[in-house]
Amino acid sequence: MSWFESLILGLVQGLTEFLPVSSSAHLRLTAAFSGWHDPGAAFTAITQIGTEAAVLIYFRKDIGRIVTAWFRSLFDKAARKEHDAQMGWLVIVGSIPIGVLGVTLKDQIEGPFRDLRVTATMLVVVGIVIGIADRLAARDETGGRHRAPKQRKTLENLGVKDGLIFGLCQACALIPGVSRSGATISGGLFMGYKREAAARYSFLLAIPAVLASGLFELKDAMGSDHVAWGPTMFATVIAFASGYAVIAWFMKFISTKSFMPFVWYRVVLGIVIIGLVVAGALSPHAAESAG
Repeated sequence: MSWFESLILGLVQGLTEFLPVSSSAHLRLTAAFSGWHDPGAAFTAITQIGTEAAVLIYFRKDIGRIVTAWFRSLFDKAARKEHDAQMGWLVIVGSIPIGVLGVTLKDQIEGPFRDLRVTATMLVVVGIVIGIADRLAARDETGGRHRAPKQRKTLENLGVKDGLIFGLCQACALIPGVSRSGATISGGLFMGYKREAAARYSFLLAIPAVLASGLFELKDAMGSDHVAWGPTMFATVIAFASGYAVIAWFMKFISTKSFMPFVWYRVVLGIVIIGLVVAGALSPHAAESAG
């Protein structure tokens, strides 16, 4: 991998990680359209450490409160009733599905799931799902001629059942093209949560899963001669900087705007990819990186 490739791929990772468009799909597609080797699942996982560092800094106050309250709840029964302590436990509960499926499906994640036909299909299908969830949320928020606006849930309403459902939605993002934020936020909207609440829990829920995945891949890569460490670390730093800018913008965007621009983008991109693959202009299979 060249330094130029790492710059572009780092930017792509940072710019798309928090948007409902699938960062893993865009890394795969950027390489395919540019004629580069597929950066691979390991590169994706390691550079995601950079974007999660951006989450840690952006939500540092929330995370500090949650971690402190959670530790206090281990020894103080009364503290377990605090919302922040409960959020700590709910993040753990919501992380179980992706942890189990990530280990179970590791070979599929690094192999068959990276087929561009799978990626394109997921872009279209999940795009439609996000669109439906967005319309339902908008209907509740604005009401109608014969119906008053409906109050949507906040994170104070989050329980174990909903936490697990959020977690299952997040686990779907193991397939490139799904989008971690797209799956979890739309799942939250279907369950009746406010846009900002769904997004906030989505980002908090991603922290243990992404950091664990990145560190796991980092450990495995330590003994490998096939990792271009300089470019990979450079891409991780670029992903951090661009990711921080995007998360700040996105949190403001979702409070007032519709997800439909992302929906149309996903559907059009997926259809274009399927067309290129069918026409033979684009290979569905990844070119293996030699480092």
